[in-house]
Order: sequence, then structure tokens, then C-alpha cells
Amino acid sequence: MRLGIIGLPQSGKTTVFEALTRSVPADGNRQESRIGTITVPDGRVEILSDMYKPRKTIFAQVEYFLPGKGDHTGAKNDQGIWTQVRDCDALIHAVRNFSGYGFDAPTPKADVAAMDQELIISDLVVVEKRLERLALDDRRGKKPNPEETVLLERCKEHLGNAVPLRRFADIAAAKLLRGFAFLSAKPMLILLNNDDEDDVLPEAAALPEGEECLLIRAKLEQELAQMSDDEAKDFLAEFNITASATDRVVQRSYDLMGLISFFTVGEDEVRAWTIGRNTEAVDAAEVIHSDIKKGFIRAEVLAYDDLMDAGTYAEARKKGTVRLEGRTYKVCDGDIINFRFNV
Repeated sequence: MRLGIIGLPQSGKTTVFEALTRSVPADGNRQESRIGTITVPDGRVEILSDMYKPRKTIFAQVEYFLPGKGDHTGAKNDQGIWTQVRDCDALIHAVRNFSGYGFDAPTPKADVAAMDQELIISDLVVVEKRLERLALDDRRGKKPNPEETVLLERCKEHLGNAVPLRRFADIAAAKLLRGFAFLSAKPMLILLNNDDEDDVLPEAAALPEGEECLLIRAKLEQELAQMSDDEAKDFLAEFNITASATDRVVQRSYDLMGLISFFTVGEDEVRAWTIGRNTEAVDAAEVIHSDIKKGFIRAEVLAYDDLMDAGTYAEARKKGTVRLEGRTYKVCDGDIINFRFNV
């Protein structure tokens, strides 16, 4: 999973990136685009690893991408700044909600609207170019896919009305439109970047309606990320932080994108795999290897809670909680799966 961090100038998006990834550039250069990969915290993986004592334990990972200042001028119609962000699965929008010398009072609702306007304009350029190409193909006798044309016309209408495409679930999920990677169709988590001493969300009237919002004290969390475990423990207590920004953002991102984890276990490896909710077993198999999907026979499934209740896999089998499922079985969060296949 790759999450792109965006935001208006002075929103603190670089501080947010460093708080989430626990990284500071060795050379102090914060101008270039940056990528940080973090381990998704999951206590279930640790427990399974203690149980199986494998040679390798692999947690799921999340990748954060921060466009460099050279890539993001903040200017409208600047298509270059969005090139790499289009590859991201979702967007994290850092929004200033702190005061300070030289700053106007924070206006989170207006800032979200301003960034949405950039995304919308960028998408509108893509839509109009594609519609022009389809019209040209039609005049040349090459018949376009009518369903694609209808979807693009709907996109054009919504974007023209300044409404981001993520508000329309059928458009955001349409397979015919996936190749366009529309920015305003991507799931978005809004991170309200507060002052160090402020752990309260703004009043509802100051928040954008219908958006996923989460509070972060990025400067504080950035300092926390550079501390030892013992130092961090006291720091957390002093500022009433019950979970780190990384933990909270990852969890909310998973929820926002409808993602779950399933596990494979054994003496060689215990590993968490990330898939979308309602993914069928045969497609979950492909996440591991395309050959497993190709030769899929059955999925041997045991729920994590059932394993904990039984104590061992063998005991779970005796209790009848280990079951065989077919291709269309929808994998649940926490399923432990052994795929049977033949290639």
C-alpha cells in the first residue's frame, strides 16, 4: 500500500512524513521527493511468530511518498507535481490547524477545499483530453466503448461542478477508469496538524463535511519518533498520547481503503498479507504468487481467534474449526490460510 502525502505550503506535510516514517534525511535535504516504508503494527503477527518460531517473520508494510518541493509548486494546472502521486493507492492531506508568528488563523475547511480544487482541475484536464481522443477516434471510424464515454461524461459533469470523484463510489471503483488514476477519486484521509498542546479537533463547522479526519500533533510526534523507547514512554504519558501517529494513521488508512490482513504460518515464515475486504480466496492466493491462483484447489482456513482459543493448529483441527473453502470464499480479517494448489 502506497500513501501520498499532500498539502498546501506551510501545512507541515514534511513534519507529518517524518513523524509517520520516523526518518530524517541524513544530509538534511528536505527538497527532494522522499519515500519511507514502515511496518504495519499488528500484535497478531508477533503472537503467531512466538507460537511457530519461524526463520522469518514478515509484517505487512506501508509506503509513504512525499513529493519534493521541486515537484510541488502549489500552482494550479501544474500537472507535473501529480505524476508520481497518481501511483499512490490513497492520499493523506496534511492541513494546518496550528497558529504561530507570521501565520494567519488556521482555516482547515477552506484549505481542504483549495487542495480539492487542484485535484479536480488536474483530473478535469485528463478527462477532457480523453474525451477529445475518443471523439477523434469516432470520426475516424473507430468506435469507442460507450460505457467508458458515459463514465467520462459523468466525471466531467461532477468535476465541472467542483465535486471530487471520491464522493461517487461507483465512479471511484469503476474498472474502466482505473487506468486514469484520478486524484480526486482516491480515498483521502485528512490529517489536521495541531499545535503541540492542542489535542482537540476543531468544531464541526470548521471541518470539511463528509471527509475522514484525524488529529495529529506532527511536531510533537516527530520528536517522539526520534526518542528511545524509555524516553518515548514518559513523553507519551506527559502529552496524553495513547497511540503513536503511525499506529493511528495506518489503522485509519486501512479502514478508509477497506483493507484487511490474512496470515500464512509455518516453520519457515510467518507473514501478514494485505488485501481488500471481500476478496475471494483465489484472488488472495494471487497476492502470494500467480501460480497459486493458477493451480488453486482449495484454501485451508482457520480464524485467528479460533487458533487462540484452541491453543494449537492440531487442537483447532480436532475441534473442527479448520475448514476447507473454495475459490469464491471471501477472506476475513485474521484468517490463517494454507492454499492447496497444483501447477
